[in-house]
Amino acid sequence: MDYLWTPWRYRYIADASKDEGCVFCDALSAGDDAKALIVFRASLNFIILNRYPYTSGHVMVLPYAHLADFSAADAATVSEMIQLAQRAQKALEGTYHPQGFNLGMNLGRAAGAGVRNHFHLHVLPRWSGDSNFMTTVAETRVEPEDLSTTYEKLRKALEG
Repeated sequence: MDYLWTPWRYRYIADASKDEGCVFCDALSAGDDAKALIVFRASLNFIILNRYPYTSGHVMVLPYAHLADFSAADAATVSEMIQLAQRAQKALEGTYHPQGFNLGMNLGRAAGAGVRNHFHLHVLPRWSGDSNFMTTVAETRVEPEDLSTTYEKLRKALEG
């Protein structure tokens, strides 16, 4: 069996008990959607670009309400969240023409939640061959497009 060691991930585990505020609530209160990377606002939820994307176009749908637990969200919030995920998928299809999608939530630190105190739904466009060892071996992600370009493309696509 081969092992790939990722010692930089220890910081993630060591910081598990820290609560440093909420990056999503901070983005909402920043007053500058472009700088905060908020590409769309609805009544109960909003869509924001992932600042550390797995692929170009990686967005997250989240409620305005600061909730850590998905089961605590009311039906209207969950319904709108899913509708926004559909809208994001359509916008990504029209803009990037991916070959597939990953949609999902990581609830809690043990499940891989990078921000565990404000739940969110990831919508990731995927292409055959978009995964490689650069992240593991070189601590590097290779993205073909900068976030400001992605922001402009998706903001336009989501408005229409």
